[in-house]
Amino acid sequence: MDVTLRAITHANWRDCVGLETTPEQVHFVATNALSLAQAAYEPEWTPQAIYAGDEMVGFAMYGLSRLEPAYWIMRLMVDAAEQGKGYGRAAMIEIPRRLKSRPDCTEIAISYEPENHVARALYLSLGFQEAGEVSYGETVARMAVSH
Repeated sequence: MDVTLRAITHANWRDCVGLETTPEQVHFVATNALSLAQAAYEPEWTPQAIYAGDEMVGFAMYGLSRLEPAYWIMRLMVDAAEQGKGYGRAAMIEIPRRLKSRPDCTEIAISYEPENHVARALYLSLGFQEAGEVSYGETVARMAVSH
């Protein structure tokens, strides 16, 4: 599957902000506009557009936490019209691959709403393990990284 992660730029930020989840998922993830604002003021976060070929289909944001020595995948969303095509899974393979290449990456963490069973199944199928932690009401899952 031809899925790439690309920087959010002056040329594509409007497309990014225009991506939307389904109405049922709206409470699972912050809006892309809020995420871009957060990244502008918290430079540890790297916002990325998820592309299928030349079409933007989703958004992700990740970075090294200020609170612990772990990289966090803070956001992952696929536009409602593009769901069910494997783009989220492909992005969740690519993001850890990128993070694991960093010498200081020893752990990758992600969190999700407890009722988001689709996200939970995806993350666990890719090697994340629930850590018995809750952060801001969300279940935390972690993936150990060895170099």
